[in-house]
Amino acid sequence: MFKNPVVKRFMRRKVSVVAAVVMLLFILTALIGPFFCSQSPEKQNLTMTYAGPSAEHWLGTDELGRDTFTRMVYGSRVSLLVSFGGVISGSIVGILMGVCAGYFGKVVDTVICRIVDILLAFPGLLLAITIVTILGNGTQNTAIAIAIFSIPSMVRMVRGIVISLKSSEYIDACRVMGASNARILATHIIPNCMSQIIVNVTLNLGTAILTASSLSFLGLGVQPPNPEWGAMLSSAREVIRTTPMQVFVPGIAITLVVLAFSLVGDGLRDALDPKLKNS
Repeated sequence: MFKNPVVKRFMRRKVSVVAAVVMLLFILTALIGPFFCSQSPEKQNLTMTYAGPSAEHWLGTDELGRDTFTRMVYGSRVSLLVSFGGVISGSIVGILMGVCAGYFGKVVDTVICRIVDILLAFPGLLLAITIVTILGNGTQNTAIAIAIFSIPSMVRMVRGIVISLKSSEYIDACRVMGASNARILATHIIPNCMSQIIVNVTLNLGTAILTASSLSFLGLGVQPPNPEWGAMLSSAREVIRTTPMQVFVPGIAITLVVLAFSLVGDGLRDALDPKLKNS
């Protein structure tokens, strides 16, 4: 059924396939889910605070009488926007820095490596908190924090691959034939890094969603009244004993999505591993 060897290897990992389905459902919910919601995520009804599930409110209501299901759907879009925007932006910067450090070496490599070392000196979430504290709260600044947070791992990975590739015989042959550095990088170096880049981006997306939710939980990320899973979890933690659904729903959603991205990343890493191409 699947002729592509990479797809065949990925399909053998049933856990990764299930995770990919969950990931795609999350993306579809974020993209088209809001069009099927009949209520506004910001509409308040103070006479129905913390109401239980019903035909009108499938997952009940929150502390301001807002529909929890609607806010979950819109919250997935916010998480998608922040995480994808941050990770993709950070990955582009990280790829450029890693390529320059690995290919040109010397002073360029030293400067970039010292910048990465400074970023890596901070634990991931602490680095994100520091950046948001400096820049201020909000959706855009949360995405910037995630972008900076994503740069170091991408730089180190790409740099290592480029260093191993630039000494290859076919790269030497390209230089002898008069190919410019730009052509060598665009035609040979970067394409050979793409499989590992895809895996790294997928894994970083799960981490980014968790980081964005953590920042919002602490009141440093996406600000009210915008719906966001971490903020929903934070506002509901005081009623965990009386209205546990308000905590479990966003908590389970965050767990499932982060786990899905991580398992898909693991599956892609095994499927794209050159050592397995002949297996």
